[in-house]
Amino acid sequence: MRAVEGPTRRGGTPVRPDHGQVTGRYGDAVTSGVIRDAGLPEKSRVISVGRPPWWAVVVALVVGGLVTANLLAGGVLERVDLRVSETIDGWGLRDSTAYPVVWAITQLGGRAAILIVLAVLVSYLAWSRHTWVPLFRVLLALATLTVFVYALKHGTGRTAPGHPDELFFQVDGASFPSGHVANAVLMWGVARWQAVEYGLPLRVQRAFWVLSIAGPALTGLAMVSLNFHWVTDAVVGAAVGVVLLGVVHALDAVVLSRWVRARAGRQSA
Repeated sequence: MRAVEGPTRRGGTPVRPDHGQVTGRYGDAVTSGVIRDAGLPEKSRVISVGRPPWWAVVVALVVGGLVTANLLAGGVLERVDLRVSETIDGWGLRDSTAYPVVWAITQLGGRAAILIVLAVLVSYLAWSRHTWVPLFRVLLALATLTVFVYALKHGTGRTAPGHPDELFFQVDGASFPSGHVANAVLMWGVARWQAVEYGLPLRVQRAFWVLSIAGPALTGLAMVSLNFHWVTDAVVGAAVGVVLLGVVHALDAVVLSRWVRARAGRQSA
């Protein structure tokens, strides 16, 4: 008895009953009219959103805690800070013609400079994507940054290099950790996150990727080279920024994004 053959296309290419339309050359399924898995798949992104993995947050917590404990105990890191500060003071950058340039680099971690960029980014996304989620994320990041960084600053009360009393727990001490470095890590990280998630042009994504990495590094180097901060201020500032970036991503996933989706569902119902 002759077996019944399945339907064929013109040219003799068989139609496979367990697939949709199939290309004759590769035999891969082809979507028709609708793109499956709409959106930007994670594996197709050239640049990630920059969420710190859990282990990076843990490492940042450990490093920040150990450095802080060593400083409060008057350990070796305090002596390293003093030696580096004395060396840098001999460079005289504050009184040189290079000062304006180095100071401008410190503003990569300045709150005003970053907020101007974020205001433009958030406004563009609100206009082009009809969403205020980026604004909520920026406000959440600002709130966590302000609370945690200033709690540490006033809690430790460390004075800056050149202060007559190079001590902790001073009323006018607010050097530790570096708010500029923490700000650069967190806020440029948030900017990169929005640029990638909302599919801005690749050159824009790459620009924010560079700023999220080079911004904190250059800010820390510039602040230390002008003797505005101790080296350990910058190190712990970076650690705090990584931890807070992880916290903001987690709060967004658990609270903010869920609330936005629930609100959108109620409006469409």
